[in-house]
Amino acid sequence: MSYIPSTFLEKFFNALISGASFTITMIVIFNIWVTSSTMQQIFYRSWEVPTEDVALILGTSKFTRDGNKNPFFKNRINAAALLYYKKKVKHLILSGDNSLSYYNEPMDMRKALLDLGVPDSVITLDYAGFRTFDSVVRCQKVFGQNKIIIITQRFHLHRALFIANSNDMIAYGYAAEAVDRNIAITTMVREYFARCLVVLDLFIFKKTPKFLGKKESITF
Repeated sequence: MSYIPSTFLEKFFNALISGASFTITMIVIFNIWVTSSTMQQIFYRSWEVPTEDVALILGTSKFTRDGNKNPFFKNRINAAALLYYKKKVKHLILSGDNSLSYYNEPMDMRKALLDLGVPDSVITLDYAGFRTFDSVVRCQKVFGQNKIIIITQRFHLHRALFIANSNDMIAYGYAAEAVDRNIAITTMVREYFARCLVVLDLFIFKKTPKFLGKKESITF
C-alpha cells in the first residue's frame, strides 16, 4: 500500500471543510436575499391583495405520491377561486407540468376551478410550466402579462416573486393556506435549495424557459 503524506491529507480535509463552509454560507446568503427582497409583496388576507387583471396559479400534482389528495393543490385552487369571487382578479392563468400524456397539472386545476363555479371563459392554461421559473417568465413572454398576482404557498411565493422582480414585472403574492408541517417538511427543505438554484439560473447561467413558443393574447 502506498503511503499518503499526512500533509496531503490535512490539505485535502481542509479543502473539504472550506468548500463545505463556503457552500453553506452561500445557501444562507441566497435564501436571505430571496426571502427578504420579496417579503413585502406577500399578502395573507384576500381583502388586502391589490386588484389586478391576472393571477398566475402555480401548478402542483393533484395527488401525493401515496395516492392521497394533495393539500397544496387544494389550497391553491381555493385561493384562486376566492380572489376571483372577491373580484381581485379577472383572469386566471393555470401554469403547470404536462410533460407526460397521463400527467396534466393545468387541466386538473381547470377541472377543480370549474367544480367551484369559476367560468371557463376566465381561465387560460399554460401547459409548459415545467418549473416555477418557466411559469413566471412565460407569463410575461408568452402571455404578455407584466402585472400579476401569484398564488401558491408562502414559502414558494418568495422564489416566484424573486423571479418576477428579476424580470422587471410588477408582482404580488397571495399566500394559499399553509399545509401541516409534517406533510410539508420535505417540500419546504427542497425549496431552501431551489432558491439557491434560481439565483444561479438568473444571474450566472442566464437560463431561459424550456419552451416559449408563440405569444398568446388574453382578453378580459
